[in-house]
Amino acid sequence: MSQDADEVVAAAGHFRIYLGAAAGVGKTYAMLNEGHRRRDRGADVVVGFAEPHGRLLTERLIAGLEVIPRTVVEYRGCRMEEMDTDAVLRRRPKVALIDELAHTNVPGSGRHDKRWQDVLEILAAGIDVITTVNIQHLESIADDVERMTGAQVRERVPDWVVRKADQTELVDSSPEQLRRRMLHGNIYPHDRVQQALTHFFRTDNLIALRELALRFVADQTEEELLDHLRRHHAAGLWETTERIMVAVTGAPGDDLLMRRAARIAARFRADIAVLHVTGSSGLAADHRPVDKLQKLADDIGASWHDVEDDDPARAVVAFARQHQITQIVIGTSKRSRWHHLTRGGSNVLRIIRAAGDTGVDVHVIARLEAGTQDLPSS
Repeated sequence: MSQDADEVVAAAGHFRIYLGAAAGVGKTYAMLNEGHRRRDRGADVVVGFAEPHGRLLTERLIAGLEVIPRTVVEYRGCRMEEMDTDAVLRRRPKVALIDELAHTNVPGSGRHDKRWQDVLEILAAGIDVITTVNIQHLESIADDVERMTGAQVRERVPDWVVRKADQTELVDSSPEQLRRRMLHGNIYPHDRVQQALTHFFRTDNLIALRELALRFVADQTEEELLDHLRRHHAAGLWETTERIMVAVTGAPGDDLLMRRAARIAARFRADIAVLHVTGSSGLAADHRPVDKLQKLADDIGASWHDVEDDDPARAVVAFARQHQITQIVIGTSKRSRWHHLTRGGSNVLRIIRAAGDTGVDVHVIARLEAGTQDLPSS
């Protein structure tokens, strides 16, 4: 499904998401404000769907823009309103403002069950879309939010949809400010305020939701930076954050290396990658307990990467450059193992020299194993 999404969004309009930690942070307000700015600069902007929730300032912003009439459907004896996707497509504006990306459509209101599916169809037609979503609606996060808050998250949007956005902007608000807005009736009606403040909108819940949103946006920014550096073949190291890599071959003592690297990563609050190097001859891959190492990688929260290269030093340095690694963790090893892989040359010294040329720190960890030596001579 995500591959189809690649094709849809690649040839589509520009996709922008305003992300929030919870209701009331100002996502809809920010979306409508941007709509006004773009219209004032000459863009053709319409409101495909916006939900004011009775907020006067939001209603005034909506009133100042062209609004596509909603479609009305009968459902279980009630008249319900939904976005008219076909009307948006017929109108073909430059920009469509579409609130609540994770919304579930009323059955019978259109072709799609979810609003994010409507958004992908509109994007595929070459129309820019600006939308909103709360962090708890992301599929990968929703279950954790349910356990944390005790509130069921019924409406969900796949992570790959959100990650396809050209721009994701966090609309931030402190827990204290959100709770004050709640007390003043600026988020929910007064009859719902007390329950919200003692349940979903508890301070501890809001702090956790805010951290989830901040981390998601930070991860997006990090991915964008790494993608940019790879595409432009940046030679230097951009130390925007620490990234730790530990190189393993399946040798005894690799588990100790990984645990040491995990402690280093924890001190810096850094991501950690495990690079497993094997030789094309298979000598480095035979009878190695790599399954246990992969399980350990999961346990320490590390990503696992397999690389086949008869020159492990070259593989380590190349991976470090490609992934903007700032610190490399390697271990001393038995001479015979490295000799089979490289047929000569001190790998530790070569890694230190090559990494030093690009400003990467190297930690050489002694293996607690008989028969090892600090630096392999071949």
